[in-house]
Amino acid sequence: MNNLSKENIADWFKNLQGSICEGLEELDGTSQFTEDIWKREDGGGGRTRTIKEGHLIEKGGVNFSEVYGPTPEKILDALNLEKSDFFATGVSIVLHPKNPWVPIIHMNVRYFEMTTGTWWFGGGIDLTPHIIIPEKATLFHRSLKRTCEKHDAKYYERFKKWADDYFYLNHRNETRGIGGIFFDRLADESNVTKANRWEFVKNIGNLFVPIYSEAVDGLAEKEWTNDEKKWQEIRRGRYVEFNLVHDKGTKFGLDTGGRTESILVSMPPKAQWQYDFRAENPNQIQTQSLLKKGIDWVNYK
Repeated sequence: MNNLSKENIADWFKNLQGSICEGLEELDGTSQFTEDIWKREDGGGGRTRTIKEGHLIEKGGVNFSEVYGPTPEKILDALNLEKSDFFATGVSIVLHPKNPWVPIIHMNVRYFEMTTGTWWFGGGIDLTPHIIIPEKATLFHRSLKRTCEKHDAKYYERFKKWADDYFYLNHRNETRGIGGIFFDRLADESNVTKANRWEFVKNIGNLFVPIYSEAVDGLAEKEWTNDEKKWQEIRRGRYVEFNLVHDKGTKFGLDTGGRTESILVSMPPKAQWQYDFRAENPNQIQTQSLLKKGIDWVNYK
């Protein structure tokens, strides 16, 4: 059996969604996912699983989708592709925690192919702390680096820079968080096969629960103040700005007729926008100072 067929890739992603939801329910300890099956009018559909009002997770979504059909003109023009049918499948996750000391996390792993023979993988993991704890940022990036280096010594630096550049709010001159890794349109290169790419994507997907467990360890029970909760909601506002203004995944989903509720499950339950807000306390000021590209988190001191 060809384990790199689009059907088998989609099945693996569907199973990944299941294992991640199980891991997150265990990590949260009180809340469970609910499931919503949806169909796309032009072909395919998905399975959206959401969690809310948990001990750890205030709102979160773990989406699986498998969509196909004629490629919309917007996508053909944006990606400079020949007119043909497409197939896209993957898993995307955004978790908004209750405690402002606990970071937002996002992951996406996906596969895309066309009847012309074009194909690629994409994805990544990034972390958006409301309050940056440098030691936690270092652990997060070291975990990503170890996983990347199992496949290619250059992957981490390449994909870390890509994340810095991608998860950037240029209208704010700040990064969305501490970054992570991001990659897109990974196809054949010299000495890199489709099977190599697939193994890398699978390892990134399987990393999600362990890397988030490490990121939240010791923080979920930490006490917070009203000032820190307000700061969390303001930082959530910046997250919304990125997702609605810059995120290509959001645009792809909407342009391909995806399910709006599933696409916008990444939005936080509550956010704030205050006119000309300025960071005031030391944690806010430090966090604001670290929202920039090019920080070597692996060796940060």
